Amino acid sequence: MLGKGSKLYSIVRNKCPRCQEGAFFKYRISFNPKKITKLHDNCPTCNLKYMMEPSFFFGAMYVNYAIAVALFVGIFIVAKVFLGLSILQSFIAIIIISLLLTPYSLRLSRIVWINIFVGYDKNAKNIKSER
Repeated sequence: MLGKGSKLYSIVRNKCPRCQEGAFFKYRISFNPKKITKLHDNCPTCNLKYMMEPSFFFGAMYVNYAIAVALFVGIFIVAKVFLGLSILQSFIAIIIISLLLTPYSLRLSRIVWINIFVGYDKNAKNIKSER
């Protein structure tokens, strides 16, 4: 399930969706706003162009919205039901945790979005040498 060739492998390890060897992001996780979502232009291994068309990653906003809603609901349930916090305390917990997890959710939404459109190709390393 998490082996090479699955989309989950590419998402969890932040690897190129086609060859699953090249790095997708230029920098590891960072709280520097300029570095959070910086991508390589092309995959260092298979030369896949990450920005397939202008504004390709605008669709990742919808994925990010779904991740945020799931996160908010999960935090609210844990805070209200399991910890017994008040409504106000629950919303404060949602705000604090969502601010801390924003860099990760932005990156996650981009890698999920590109994995929707690009599949694994075991011969992808050979593509770079042919071009």
